[in-house]
Amino acid sequence: MNELIRGLLFLPEQLSEHARAVDQLHFFIITTTMVAAAGVFATAIYFFVRYRRRSETDVTPHVTPTAIHEVLFIGVPLFFFLLWFAIGFPLYVNLQSPPPGAMDVYVQGKKWMWKFAYPGGPNSLDVLRVPAGRPVRLLITSRDVIHSFFAPALRLKQDALPGRYTQTWFTADRPGTYEIFCAEFCGIGHSAMLGRLVVMPADEFDAWLAEQRRGLAQAQDAAPGPGEAVLSASNLVAEGQRVAAAQGCLKCHSVDGSRHIGPTWVDLYLRREKLKGGEIVVVDEAYLTKSMMDPGAQLVDGYQNVMPTFQGKLSPPEAAAIVEYIKSLKTPAVRSGPSEGPAYESIPRK
Repeated sequence: MNELIRGLLFLPEQLSEHARAVDQLHFFIITTTMVAAAGVFATAIYFFVRYRRRSETDVTPHVTPTAIHEVLFIGVPLFFFLLWFAIGFPLYVNLQSPPPGAMDVYVQGKKWMWKFAYPGGPNSLDVLRVPAGRPVRLLITSRDVIHSFFAPALRLKQDALPGRYTQTWFTADRPGTYEIFCAEFCGIGHSAMLGRLVVMPADEFDAWLAEQRRGLAQAQDAAPGPGEAVLSASNLVAEGQRVAAAQGCLKCHSVDGSRHIGPTWVDLYLRREKLKGGEIVVVDEAYLTKSMMDPGAQLVDGYQNVMPTFQGKLSPPEAAAIVEYIKSLKTPAVRSGPSEGPAYESIPRK
């Protein structure tokens, strides 16, 4: 039945469990709305015939609906809308919650191409290679305008926003080559912003990645220059720590919980901060990335606007690595729960 309906709707093949779940919800909504539309159409035809005016004096009497009619015609559609939400929302939450150990790939959209970078290298243009059967997390940003990464076979679409990072993940079931599009109109070259998703057997992917990294190691005797997307370490947290130190971030932000020129990075991730204007913001990946690129846009109350912008100084993988490093800086109580010790309370808070 799945393949029959997919064929009738001209949908691409389903490359992941998420794609199948999305299609099942899609089929359910389509079936429900088609049945409802057929019922409304049939009822309208019946009323046209049953209550047609036969003479000037033959007027249909005014009908006052009863309470049961009100409940029926409001409650039934509301029930189905809530049911669709109850099915779809967990799919969205799952898509925004990559499993531990997922392989990271940095995705940068720009007019009019896709650039993919792997921690430790390599880079590629318009070709995303991933292993079959393994979770892959995409950290997505844009260099210029809003783009939207769209892989139809995965039923996956995620906006690429300039100055911010968004994330999504997938596990491709089987090897093959599939299409990647930009689903957000981004200029005259929008229709040509095409890419390929190449899903390889896991062992072949490992061999390909190792060969690419050996080639990079032989070709690059010096460290990558500013703006390069190649990372010097495969560990994102360690790379973030290295980049933060090299860029001078640790001169103003402490990593031991003490108050400094800027907010401490300990327990900063997902903390609720009060801004100078009184607004409360949750410190997530988007806020951290925006603060690096435009520090004065959402300034935390109690701190001065002395941080320089890192727009153009940090490559997308480097900015993402710093975010991962900040996310790792948690006190033991935050990691395991406040009941296991007073460490959380011992950290000075603003």
